[in-house]
Amino acid sequence: MKLVIVTGLSGSGKSIALHTLEDQGYYCIDNLPVFLLPALTEELSRRHDHLFNLIAVSIDARSPSADLSTLSTMLRPLKEREIQCEVIFLEAQDDTLIKRFSETRRKHPLTDEERPLAEAIELERSLLEPFLTAAALRIDTTHTTLHELRRVIRSRVGERANNELSLLFQSFGFKHGVPRDADFVYDVRCLPNPHWHQALRPLTGRDEKVQRFLESDDLVQHLKEEIIGFLEHWIPCFESDGRNYLTVAVGCTGGQHRSVYLTEKLADHFNHCGRNVQTRHRELP
Repeated sequence: MKLVIVTGLSGSGKSIALHTLEDQGYYCIDNLPVFLLPALTEELSRRHDHLFNLIAVSIDARSPSADLSTLSTMLRPLKEREIQCEVIFLEAQDDTLIKRFSETRRKHPLTDEERPLAEAIELERSLLEPFLTAAALRIDTTHTTLHELRRVIRSRVGERANNELSLLFQSFGFKHGVPRDADFVYDVRCLPNPHWHQALRPLTGRDEKVQRFLESDDLVQHLKEEIIGFLEHWIPCFESDGRNYLTVAVGCTGGQHRSVYLTEKLADHFNHCGRNVQTRHRELP
């Protein structure tokens, strides 16, 4: 049996993630109190019913703080019952969460007459820290649309074979902030910038003219080969340690040219090596 625990900050997209897993064949339970998790998994594993081979539960910060802090203790016996368990943690920047609650006019579950929204978000982060620590996959939805989030959940969780490492290469622009969900961040701002060439400025790293420009530079190719060598060496080490997800972020100034080009090339290389690879260009429409 495979169990996916979907958790994270209110307004970050937990419901979207859970509904996407339901579409992928998971039996889903929303807003499960933490103290019921051991009893649920024990009962479902005892039944040996194929209906419950894939389970996804959503847990939020409304459970008592004492229960939230015992997560690691609750998860430990699951391996003994041969239950494959993954914690997926969704989050977003505070100003994005505040904007989403303002637009939807929803009430944050931890707000009250004495606790405004900003303080509720801060409290929620603190309460859910044990889940973030245990998370196999951390997804920052600050710059993610609903459609993109559905695609990420489908490709990285729903369609991933058991124990297969999911490798995401993501380009981004430093001027828009560094992705908080990345395991490795490569800064490629030292490379020649197509932005300063008038004919290349409106293009992206996916366009042939930009690719030819960057491929003609030895420094670009040298950095690409060094990143590939590093990842080829260390990815097996992460796999042997039980990691199921790895996110590699490549950043340039605006996230349009250099980072997009290298992200595409890295993804192509590891895809040809037989890896489960996804790509995302955060700053491209």
